[in-house]
Amino acid sequence: MTRKVFYRLEMLEGAKSIGAGAATIALAGAAVGIGNLSSLIHSVVRNPSLAKQSFGYAILGFALTEAIALFAPMMAFLISFVF
Repeated sequence: MTRKVFYRLEMLEGAKSIGAGAATIALAGAAVGIGNLSSLIHSVVRNPSLAKQSFGYAILGFALTEAIALFAPMMAFLISFVF
């Protein structure tokens, strides 16, 4: 291989690593979202009459947070191994 082709392949591998790392940054946000689930406990303790409504919102938020937590590594693996 010529030096130019080798240099381009190295650049492509570096860009893939940077892209995969950037895709995993979303996991930090998912961790914060899961950590905020403790606010449900605090809100139910303060106002037990809104427990059912708060629980519905908490389940929706937890489901969306978990979806992000699953999509972020999936994108990182796609960037690393497919492209």
